[in-house]
Amino acid sequence: MRGKKAKRRELKPDNKYNSLVVTKFVNYLMKDGKRKRSAEIVYGAIDEAGKQLKMKPVEALEAALSNIKPKIEVKSRRVGGSNYQVPVPVSEDRQLTLALRWLIAASRISRGSNTFADTLARELVASTKKEGAAYKKKEDVEKMAEANRAFAHFQW
Repeated sequence: MRGKKAKRRELKPDNKYNSLVVTKFVNYLMKDGKRKRSAEIVYGAIDEAGKQLKMKPVEALEAALSNIKPKIEVKSRRVGGSNYQVPVPVSEDRQLTLALRWLIAASRISRGSNTFADTLARELVASTKKEGAAYKKKEDVEKMAEANRAFAHFQW
């Protein structure tokens, strides 16, 4: 590995819900440094999802994320001139990262309503019900890992 490993930055919880997950969500959604706009979208989306699911907004977000987080994924490993897709367990940090990334990507693809906050809220509700594009992505990743279980002995 070249260079130094990057130091992990400590995040501050968001002001409205006092949650680190919401802060990460805002940061992942943010483009061009527009944090205020990103925060408005996230707060609007999780508030709407909370209303639809009759839960607290942060609980609705946590429920959706817990359904999207992958437990196992595949990584490419070169052994003897061949590349194998080796299934590996996913760390807790990476699970959250992938879940947020897939949730935002699924919302950007399925633009159907007026605002992005509405689309994001719809995707959150669908993920809580184990439906939607983000949940399908998680299923696909875990299915791929299951299919390549024969190469699990190449783990490192």
